[in-house]
Amino acid sequence: MILSPNRSHFGGSCAARTSTLATLRGSIERIETPGAAYALNRVPLGHAEADATLQGGLARAAVHEVFAEGHQSGAATGFIAGLAGRVSSRRPLVWVRQDFTEIESGALSMSGLAELGLDPRQLVTVRAADVDGALRTAADALACDAVGAVVLEVWGEARQLDLVASRKLTLTAQASGVTCLLLRVAAEPSPSTAETRWIVRAAPSLPAAPWSTWGAPVFDAQLIRNRHGLVGRWIMEWKCDECLFSEPAAYPQPVAAAPAHRSHQTPARVQQQRRAG
Repeated sequence: MILSPNRSHFGGSCAARTSTLATLRGSIERIETPGAAYALNRVPLGHAEADATLQGGLARAAVHEVFAEGHQSGAATGFIAGLAGRVSSRRPLVWVRQDFTEIESGALSMSGLAELGLDPRQLVTVRAADVDGALRTAADALACDAVGAVVLEVWGEARQLDLVASRKLTLTAQASGVTCLLLRVAAEPSPSTAETRWIVRAAPSLPAAPWSTWGAPVFDAQLIRNRHGLVGRWIMEWKCDECLFSEPAAYPQPVAAAPAHRSHQTPARVQQQRRAG
């Protein structure tokens, strides 16, 4: 049947519209409420100072933006992959990329994601012909509560990603409980309803061992927007085995252990006695 058998069909439709409108107004009010009045489910990133600034960690069921210059696309991709790994909770990750993004920065490497600690079997990649298609695809994926997180990657300035589009993504994320991570490379930040906004650059990474030329991924992460707290800037190292961020180790290379039969600090007087004897 096309129409409802209920005789008060038109009245029921009007009531449904009124209820939907009230729900949307309530959602917008929650988005725009400052401070701790709007409680969020947060997941710690692992970096103590960043988590303290974020009041416990990155908020789930929200939109987060990561910006980077064109030559920093690799660092931004690694950083947002780490965020996705933290918030997805072993559920599928949908990564939507504009075709032009792949031309500029290359395809996603499954082996590279595996080295970061993510499971490539949980990743679904979608290529969209343009920004409009990427937005529609991301919104559809974001509405599925079986997904852990959705990454929307768009290269360059895009007028379609305005305040209205951002608000729609935020409302969809809140309704489904899925986190939306927006990766913007070679673009300038613009007004949005994002919970956080980051600018990411690559940071020096020291070799993990003398016989290795590779070190852990290290990011210069600047938090320039935080709807419910302060901002800051940190050097964040990604721990591939633990799948979390942390402060870079002061001594990245292994240090010889102290002898077990004596203290590692021998008093100077004892040393002098031994030399005299």
